[in-house]
Amino acid sequence: MKKVLVTGAGGFIGSNLVNYLLKDPTLIVKSVDNNPRIGSSCTILDIKDIKTLNFQPDIIYHLAAQSRVKPSFENPELFTKDNVMGTLAVLEYAKKHNCKVVYAGSSSKHFDPSDSPYATTKYMGESLCKMYKSCYDMDIEIARFYNVYGPNEYLHPIEGNVIGIWRYNVENNLPCKIVGSGEQQRDFVHVQDIVEGLVAIGEGISSHKDAWELGTGNTTSINDLAVMFHEKFNTTFQYIEDQKGNFPKSYLVNNDAYDRLGWKPKNKLIKYITEL
Repeated sequence: MKKVLVTGAGGFIGSNLVNYLLKDPTLIVKSVDNNPRIGSSCTILDIKDIKTLNFQPDIIYHLAAQSRVKPSFENPELFTKDNVMGTLAVLEYAKKHNCKVVYAGSSSKHFDPSDSPYATTKYMGESLCKMYKSCYDMDIEIARFYNVYGPNEYLHPIEGNVIGIWRYNVENNLPCKIVGSGEQQRDFVHVQDIVEGLVAIGEGISSHKDAWELGTGNTTSINDLAVMFHEKFNTTFQYIEDQKGNFPKSYLVNNDAYDRLGWKPKNKLIKYITEL
């Protein structure tokens, strides 16, 4: 039986990935998470102590990270510790046990990484992966995510993504805020599609010199997203001053996951919002 380790299994994407993997009777799945925000039945182990885990996986899905831009300005030390040093610990563990790693990168790579501590630390994580792959001949693949939404998304006014923040506000009868003009374009991709993409990368025999881009290739403006929310919840909105790290547009850089892995997202944003 194949052994799989998931870091960050208590988080949004990680919890969905674990639930998906556990349906496969040919897999033995274990997980680690140093800050579980969503309940998980799996064992939780501090990522810095991964070396003490008595488990030799065939593949590691490394999803554990601090993942929000705005909070990264307030605590760059935490983001560096988790996103850089945590990744280093995972790569050392993988080198020792000779296992494949699928690293969760970020589409922020396509902009100036120095725009935010978050973008910098995710860029550094990618750089570590590429260095270990080159210097130690390891099997390491990078998957870059865009704006992920779906079941288990974190509903919180600061830690959530835009949909999670707005859902929190709706549930608490608060107006929703639009940062800047609202004309920013985002590639929203459903978490189930992301999970299937990650598994395709993990099981695939094809290797990427850079990274697998997991996005729909289509963008939605924040203003258009606001219209969807208003039509569903009769939400009111307030425009607020633009923020650092709020890049104008996310865009899919390559279709390699479509062409070489046979992966293609199936879920639609409008359907998800209308069915909330």
